[in-house]
Amino acid sequence: MSIPSSGTTLRLPPGFRNLLEGLALEVLRAQPTDLVAFAAQHFQTLLEQREETSADPAAWGAQLED
Repeated sequence: MSIPSSGTTLRLPPGFRNLLEGLALEVLRAQPTDLVAFAAQHFQTLLEQREETSADPAAWGAQLED
């Protein structure tokens, strides 16, 4: 996905859409009152899971986008 902006084409990094969709689903499930803290914790959890298991949701999402 690219976004035109004043003559420059910006591209989302591979897997970014997948990460945001995952966050959106968790927000809809949990309905947090502090969205920023919730998002920070969500991404911290993803980092910890990636370090423990080598499973990278961004890389997985990038493969889905291809």
